[in-house]
Amino acid sequence: MNVIAINGSARIGGNTETLINTVFDALKDADIECELVQLARADIHGCRACWGCDGTRNCIHHDDAFCEVFEKMKAADGILLASPVYTGNISTALQAVLERAAVVCDMNREAALLSRKIGACLAVARRGGALNTFDTLANFFLLQDMYVVGSSYWPIAYGQMPGDVAHDEEGLTTARKLAENMQHLLRACDHHMGA
Repeated sequence: MNVIAINGSARIGGNTETLINTVFDALKDADIECELVQLARADIHGCRACWGCDGTRNCIHHDDAFCEVFEKMKAADGILLASPVYTGNISTALQAVLERAAVVCDMNREAALLSRKIGACLAVARRGGALNTFDTLANFFLLQDMYVVGSSYWPIAYGQMPGDVAHDEEGLTTARKLAENMQHLLRACDHHMGA
């Protein structure tokens, strides 16, 4: 089993990555392969609404990384989406990825490209906008016919400067519980598919 995490932060090594690594540590302890995709410094544009993806199962525009990221999403058993709060919502880079992925999935609905995969979300906020960010990420999964993992509370952590999240013990505990639930659901789905 494998999980891909897409870090929507413009900062490598920041709070969002710290929170992702908290989830990854728990998943790796359960022998689940983890791969981190960084969108920092990637120049990924939004969907052009050309409908060229109809029947292709991927976007026909090969910019900085979208097609490679989407192939990883299709191959993964689980997808972890994480974003800091930027102007009350997810980062523009992650928005572009999700927008294009949603259109490719919609134009290839019979292929069920992300259907029944496991999805989990993380949001990092300085102060506000965390729930809106979380909702945007979770709604992507719900619209792609995926299973969304919950936790003991909102999987949100607070921090402004790099490293601040490491001091949000409740946020880290919630992320660990998210990982535990994700691992449980991955194993349950794997067992069901193998039965």
